[in-house]
Amino acid sequence: MGLSEMLPSSLYTPASSTFASLVASVRSDEAMVSPHQSTLAQKFRMGGGDLMLAAPAEKRKIKLYSGEFYGVCAVGGMLSCGLTHTAVTPLDVVKCNMQIDPKRYKSIAGGFSLTAKEAGLGGLVKGWVPTLLGYSVQGAGKFGLYEFFKHYYSELAGHENAAKYQTVLFLAGSASAEFFADIGLCPFEAVKVKVQTSPGFAKGLADGMPKFIQQEGVAGLWKGITPLWGRQIPYTMMKFACFENTVQALYKYVVPKPKEQCSNNEKLGVSFAAGYIAGIFCAVVSHPADNMVSKLNSSKDATVGSIVKDMGWFNLFTRGLPLRIVMIGTLTGLQWGIYDAFKVYVGLPTTGAAAPPTEPAK
Repeated sequence: MGLSEMLPSSLYTPASSTFASLVASVRSDEAMVSPHQSTLAQKFRMGGGDLMLAAPAEKRKIKLYSGEFYGVCAVGGMLSCGLTHTAVTPLDVVKCNMQIDPKRYKSIAGGFSLTAKEAGLGGLVKGWVPTLLGYSVQGAGKFGLYEFFKHYYSELAGHENAAKYQTVLFLAGSASAEFFADIGLCPFEAVKVKVQTSPGFAKGLADGMPKFIQQEGVAGLWKGITPLWGRQIPYTMMKFACFENTVQALYKYVVPKPKEQCSNNEKLGVSFAAGYIAGIFCAVVSHPADNMVSKLNSSKDATVGSIVKDMGWFNLFTRGLPLRIVMIGTLTGLQWGIYDAFKVYVGLPTTGAAAPPTEPAK
């Protein structure tokens, strides 16, 4: 009996034959793998055979209008509003002081000079902590809830009416979102204005909040909620409705190609431009209430009636307005740029010029 007859044939079968059998087996197994599973692997040639190597898993997509979607939008809004409002704190300090004490703070340049002279450069960033925290809370509610209410009201209206009355849905969704967002903002805004406009009151949030509560009680933190709604709700309605319609107009009349063919950078450029335009209108619409909020939070005894009597209607609408247009225009443009950049980063489309609401199943 020969050696070949004593050993199992698999030990001396030609390599090519064994490898061919292996490849055939792999191909057979692959045929039974679902299309989804097959996308998680990639093939490449090596020495005439096919080897299967695990590929990196594809980035999971966020389902539109899911809880995760609204959560991501809230985070984007938090970054958008918190960072931008903090960045313009020096402008805000000067604006608030021009509203509170126009005799001393007569101009923008003079306001900066006087603040720096009396309080040093640190005086120009006074109140940045309550600004950061307050507007982060507000931004999360503003953007996250806007996406929720816009979709919710679209579903209630139905496909045809949602497409026909799109601007009404933008206005209703943004107003609803801002109502709740301002409840979170109000305590921080009260402390911020007090710190910025009352010399010697406090250095910031840590010592300012307890002192404010001691003087005016916890309820005092929300004393300015009504004028804050009066400032922020019209502002936000203009911000979102004007932005959404401006984006659509830019893609229709200015951008030389459809949104779907634009790069992400081009889309973000449109978002910033539309945001800046919207911000100018926002500043004008909300400015009287902004003057009112600053006055109410700077003085314990101030009332809406006493402020109107003291300032007069003309000053109520115009005092500090040029600075606020610059501040809010830049602010709103940056907010939309950051918000949409974050959405693109996580794999979501930019805001505006969206397809009509999904048609009901037939």
